[in-house]
Amino acid sequence: MKHTWRWFGPVDRVTVTDAMQAGAEGIVTALHHIPTGAVWPVEEIRRRQDEVAAGGLVWDVVESVPVSEAIKTQSGDWRDHVANWSETLRRLADCGIATVCYNFMPVLDWTRTDLRWETRQRARAMRFELGDFVAFDLHILGRADAAGDYPAALVDDAARRFAAMSDDRIAELGRNIGAGLPGSADGYSLDQLRERLDSYRGIDAARLRGHLVDFLSQVVPVAQSVGINLCAHPDDPPWPLLGLPRVLSTEADYAHVLDQVDSPANGVTLCSGSLGARADNDLPGMARRFADRIHFVHLRNVTRETDELPCTFFEDEHLEGGTDMVELIAALLAEESRRRAEGRADHRIPMRPDHGQEILDDLSRGAQPGYPAIGRLKGLAELRGIERALSHPRLGAVA
Repeated sequence: MKHTWRWFGPVDRVTVTDAMQAGAEGIVTALHHIPTGAVWPVEEIRRRQDEVAAGGLVWDVVESVPVSEAIKTQSGDWRDHVANWSETLRRLADCGIATVCYNFMPVLDWTRTDLRWETRQRARAMRFELGDFVAFDLHILGRADAAGDYPAALVDDAARRFAAMSDDRIAELGRNIGAGLPGSADGYSLDQLRERLDSYRGIDAARLRGHLVDFLSQVVPVAQSVGINLCAHPDDPPWPLLGLPRVLSTEADYAHVLDQVDSPANGVTLCSGSLGARADNDLPGMARRFADRIHFVHLRNVTRETDELPCTFFEDEHLEGGTDMVELIAALLAEESRRRAEGRADHRIPMRPDHGQEILDDLSRGAQPGYPAIGRLKGLAELRGIERALSHPRLGAVA
């Protein structure tokens, strides 16, 4: 695999040179300062490429070109936004970038109640604590009819939690849950979040799935014509939140979208952490069954407190948690071997160590939550070690 590293641009406290020293071969980034729905200017794309090159690496993967709420709800200027999205693909291709990751999560991107939760090793990790999330939904956001979405025991527990919460914790939950895309300036106040939720009234999972297929039916032909691989990131967490539907949470969800828009340019971002928050997602099996449509890989691990949905989970060390990382990497290496035999230009799948626990000097660096320097270096080293061992001729696991 090609080892890449997410970088949030010049404001990132982890530099491109840091990434190179950690073992990365390429950079994953985006133009976070461009408004969602607008065309990315060529001069801004090239400026970012130059910034990456100055640190010693190249920009390999775009994560993400944001899909606007107008597109997801098919409202307002959504057709213009689709046209702009397509034009951005053409410009990225002209600049030599061939992999574009995106997501179709309504309103909220990845959602956590805690951005720096203390683990038993005294590292800091991101966590989704179900009880606190329900307390936020019912008593801080005050979503109408929210209690009907949860078992009675959770509703009772949420009331007790909220009664004992400090003002600081209430404010913290609002900030954490209302955050926008990582690295972006987007984010929602409580009133803005309520307004966004209202815009999805009448949009269930079937309708949102239809909107996704409509979107892909228009942009995938463009991507294929200019030589770009699109790869959809899964929902995180992979279940409905705040009454919003989710449509990329399971193997069946992906199978439907890949079947409806059947093109090699329409692919998967296999995120083992997001999908791994569900016990019923078989990550090595998904890697084998979607092998030829996997265009980008995020490798991380989560530990679930229960196998019930929804559940509490936290971002564990890369080789811990519920996903068998050795088996998953073996499946990906087998696909790379098959692609090489076919002569595919994309035989090396870009992979990045996703998220990471804050350890050692990370604890005082103040980097983007989930994206520390040393925690990701450690994860990448562990993942590279597995890959190197599985690829060794004496093992014979991978040609």
